[in-house]
Amino acid sequence: MGSLPSPDDLLILLTVARLGRFNAVAEALGTTHTTISRRILALDRQLGGRTLERSPHGWELTELGASAVAAAEAIEETLGTLAGAIGQERDALSGMVRISTSDGFGADFVTPALVRLQQRHPMLNVEMLSATRKVSQNRSGVDLEVVVGGTDVRNAQTIFLTNYYLRLYASAGYAARRGLPETPDDVGQHGFVSYVESALQVAELGHRSSQLPMPKSSFQATSIFAQVEAVRRGAGIGLLPSFMVSRDADFVPVLPHDFERQLPIWAVARPESLRSGRVQAVVAALKEEVAARQDLLAS
Repeated sequence: MGSLPSPDDLLILLTVARLGRFNAVAEALGTTHTTISRRILALDRQLGGRTLERSPHGWELTELGASAVAAAEAIEETLGTLAGAIGQERDALSGMVRISTSDGFGADFVTPALVRLQQRHPMLNVEMLSATRKVSQNRSGVDLEVVVGGTDVRNAQTIFLTNYYLRLYASAGYAARRGLPETPDDVGQHGFVSYVESALQVAELGHRSSQLPMPKSSFQATSIFAQVEAVRRGAGIGLLPSFMVSRDADFVPVLPHDFERQLPIWAVARPESLRSGRVQAVVAALKEEVAARQDLLAS
């Protein structure tokens, strides 16, 4: 009988299944792309077949790979039980979790949820990447993505988190100096602040899909924080998430009864990632944060 596959290599395969890219796995495990590739090839030789196949969205498991990952998950669970038996807290989470999220929602909701989770589990490490994306075929390289828009996924699972509103706002100073539009057509007489259309993945966040007239001038930025600051400083009327500005006295609603846009936010992950205790804890923390502050999202 041949030698059994290396448990270390099985756990590497599990991490590849969750993140989808060797570079991301190498970063998470503190090693190199070459080492990850070499260990996967060694595992394939031990198992007598390929465990991974390349796709446009990263590495995907073969049927043999899926069986190997099931064994790896059992090893991971056993090691967690052993850690509890030798003195660590049995329910403690440890290791790295990588999350991609839009910057506004990420700062206001994802960050406080993750900080509280990390305070409960001090051995948990977090990497949070900012990226404003729609829900589509799951991009790999992270354990969990928090994304905006409609759903269109095949090799990933989506979890609805909440809806939020985009509305029009101006600064109090701008309103006093320039006045505010009385109809949507009047918006064309003002400056407009929004995302850079050429770099925008979620069309609903930009001016072009709003059906509003072309503005007199525009200030476009890929960062929602830059947009908020531009509106605050009088660059024009901005299409902004209400949860970021609705309770700030510096901002005045514009056409509040004539224009608003509601968008959903989803958590998206590969099935292998969602079976991870770390990722399950992150999703639960996000749901808890959203539920506790639903009044802000609905305002």
